[in-house]
Amino acid sequence: MRYSMVKRIAATGAVAAMMIGVPACGSSTAGSGDKAAESNGKTEITLWSWDTNQEIVDKFEAKNPDITVKLVNAGTNKDEYTALNNAISAGSGAPDIAQIEYYALPEYAIKGELEDLSAFGAKDYKDFYTPGTWSSVNVSGGVYGLPMDSGPMAFFYNKEVFDKAGVTEVPKTWDEFYAAAKKIRATGSYIVNDAGDAGFYDSMVWQAGGHPFKTSADGKTVTINLTGDEGAKKWTEFWQKMIDEDLIDTKTVGWSDDWNRELGGGSIAAMLTGAWISINLATNSPQATGKWRVAQLPQWTEGAHVNSENGGSSIAMIKSDNDAKKKAAWKYMEFVSHSTEGADYRVGLGAFPSDTKSLAKSEFLDKTTVTANKQEVEYFGGQKYNEELATAAKNVASGYEFLPFEVYARSVFTDTAGKAFSGDGSLSDGVKAWQAKLVDYAKSQGFEVKTK
Repeated sequence: MRYSMVKRIAATGAVAAMMIGVPACGSSTAGSGDKAAESNGKTEITLWSWDTNQEIVDKFEAKNPDITVKLVNAGTNKDEYTALNNAISAGSGAPDIAQIEYYALPEYAIKGELEDLSAFGAKDYKDFYTPGTWSSVNVSGGVYGLPMDSGPMAFFYNKEVFDKAGVTEVPKTWDEFYAAAKKIRATGSYIVNDAGDAGFYDSMVWQAGGHPFKTSADGKTVTINLTGDEGAKKWTEFWQKMIDEDLIDTKTVGWSDDWNRELGGGSIAAMLTGAWISINLATNSPQATGKWRVAQLPQWTEGAHVNSENGGSSIAMIKSDNDAKKKAAWKYMEFVSHSTEGADYRVGLGAFPSDTKSLAKSEFLDKTTVTANKQEVEYFGGQKYNEELATAAKNVASGYEFLPFEVYARSVFTDTAGKAFSGDGSLSDGVKAWQAKLVDYAKSQGFEVKTK
């Protein structure tokens, strides 16, 4: 599905442009601070979203005849955020509500560009959402979005390749993962690929218990401690060992045609990624239908159950002084994200749930087929794969923080830490260079910076 691919692209994206002044995009949408547009007594609100189609808007308008929702696809990650920054800076043309990925949300919240949804009662919704998604929309004591979907990390693997290599037990620890990687490499395949993915690095540091980034409650002080954080060091050292011993494919870039072919043919035997990948696998690597399975991520401590997120997005309300539009926007946000009808609709299209009720439904947990090219296929060999993914969602550790300029941070990962994947220095040296660049950037943006 489109939004599934968006999440992975966003995790890798070269998106520095959103942080740089560029010409205004000339949006014709009504600004969030403008007078409420009314037609025949209706309040009109504008929604920017890349994965909501007109049908759900129509459903909402049928239930709320006094509200009109203007749906605009302003593009994904870089395109949408650049347009949003321009519109907010110009003081006109911004939407009333926008789909914003979890990793980008803090930037808008800390700059005071989003409404704190606590005023609408959102703080009472904690138990409705999964721990990881709820944590991701809570920033500096406020609630700045409602979760729309999620990406709990999971271990997707090609059982046929694993069996061929003599790996008959799914690795439960990272030591076992390392041992399995050596066996799989001996057959000519790689256990996973990574050509330098900043979003993946974040997720794995998170799963290792890391907290390298922190922003003060007042948004003025940022801690950037990649070189000293124990979780970051643990993952960096482990992944360097995998690179040094040629146990991961560092040449194949994710989302390329080569990547899809190698996943389908078994040259890449597994993935450590978000739960939303199921549809992408079945659609883009159909030759491996029936061969893949799903398990939990390996753990740093035997018997532990710690997980992280990769991808996912929220729906947020742009700051406004127009009460009529804010009330209408909140109604739509509740419908699409918090109502049973809205959640069921999104899950039916293939979004991985952000709410606990959807994760507990038998029709979701018992599913053995994946929708690919409008057909239902047993891509995971008849496994009830959503059972495993629901467990992964429950195990997500809360409290991980993204930088208040995470989009910029990911855009400069390739030229710093990413060099290690092409053999240009070590990953630890690259992470050190990445931190230095982030510190400089934070200072240039007026933040007080701490490095430990």
